[in-house]
Amino acid sequence: MTTSMLRTITFSKTRRNYITVLLLVIVRRRDNGWSEDLRHLFHQFMKKCEDGSWTYISEKEMLDLQKKASELSFQNVKPMKKKQFPSTLTRNFQEGLGFEYAMFYNKDERRIVCLFQGGPLLQGFPGLLHGGAIVTMVDYSISILSTKTIGFTMTAYINITYKRPIPIGSVVVINGQVDKIEERKVFLSSSVHSADEKTLYSEATSLFVQLNLEKSET
Repeated sequence: MTTSMLRTITFSKTRRNYITVLLLVIVRRRDNGWSEDLRHLFHQFMKKCEDGSWTYISEKEMLDLQKKASELSFQNVKPMKKKQFPSTLTRNFQEGLGFEYAMFYNKDERRIVCLFQGGPLLQGFPGLLHGGAIVTMVDYSISILSTKTIGFTMTAYINITYKRPIPIGSVVVINGQVDKIEERKVFLSSSVHSADEKTLYSEATSLFVQLNLEKSET
């Protein structure tokens, strides 16, 4: 059993033994490239899942959402073979060299939190994370949030303001929230902070649009 076999997980206090086993399984799946800071934050958020207010979003659920949206809306687009590219952009790196992250979702508050650690292959200026890697993770995180809020969505725009550079290998926390919904439009805001929340690295506003599944591509 691996993380890729797990869907969104919610916990109850009556299943503590099961929780312990799941924690070990989840971290073991893709933690070779994780720093101690990322592991620590991950376990903190897993504890928040115990009362059901937060849920851990598994890798399988993220990929299933993307695959389902593509199948329903872009029927003429053929996916790449797994032998060529085994996963999405954020997972096509050796562990620890690219995107390392874990996501948690709060349905009642319409929020998402992504714990993100950028590896050396994401370098822009020497020793610093490339701005494109940052907005990639912001986009990925809030796309999951918007999709879980109103159904399958795609990015219309993201306006991001960079406040400070992020050192390679450091752990940051991406917070995303739904600000308002207007028919098929979802307006969201997000921020990227240091793990201790003392440093603001970037802020963004965005618009996502719900896919019209009745009008698939021809």
